[in-house]
Amino acid sequence: MKPHRAGWLAVIVFCGLLFGGISELSAADAKPAEPQINVVELIKAGGTIGYIIMALSVAMIALVIEHAMSIRRAALMPAGLAEEVYRLIAAGQFKQAEQECKQQPSFLAYVLGAAILEVPLGYSAVEKTMEDVSSQQASRLFRKIEYLSVISTIAPMLGLLGTVWGMILAFMEFEAKANPQVSELAPGIYRALVTTLQGLCVAIPAIAAYAFFRNRIDELVAQASLMAEHVFSAYRRAALAKSAGREAARKPPEAGT
Repeated sequence: MKPHRAGWLAVIVFCGLLFGGISELSAADAKPAEPQINVVELIKAGGTIGYIIMALSVAMIALVIEHAMSIRRAALMPAGLAEEVYRLIAAGQFKQAEQECKQQPSFLAYVLGAAILEVPLGYSAVEKTMEDVSSQQASRLFRKIEYLSVISTIAPMLGLLGTVWGMILAFMEFEAKANPQVSELAPGIYRALVTTLQGLCVAIPAIAAYAFFRNRIDELVAQASLMAEHVFSAYRRAALAKSAGREAARKPPEAGT
């Protein structure tokens, strides 16, 4: 199984277990005497901070969907682009190759387009440009998924903030009563802990998705870089042959010939 498929499977299994566990809380229990709670009550119990965490969950889901569509092989390396640019470069049609890259904007197109502009300076300049642009585009992708890491950090911290605030209010209410019972304190405590649960429910999938997309970027960037080098392989061989020809022309004839 490929790494990215295994990552998706892990995320799906985790989400299934997570939401399955929450559904268990809302399902009717066999013993009517035991306390019951549903998802709507959990959201209401979280209060203002809980709603903020829910907003982060919506943002996380939107980011995951967007990244799944934009960080994939077909988007970063359009089918047929490398083959067409290779053919044009091998034929010496660099202007047409540059136009082909502009017509299919993508990670690979940016790398190839920048490298084509350096063709007059030789293959060394082309190779250096490919490395620089590839690194630049990879950094842009990593910055793009950084929001998932931020959400995975902020969500549990907000949950902890809500819990601490809720515990303060619960104990203040407990202190105001003359002979309070433990059962009177319990509702305030469980409501205070709800935000921590909400924060973890958002943070865990977010950090899992961040790790998955980070690994996918590493894999696709490596593939795109190798593909870009292959596109310029014919130009590289021609440049080496031309350089060898010049060296042979400069070499003085051997004595006695």
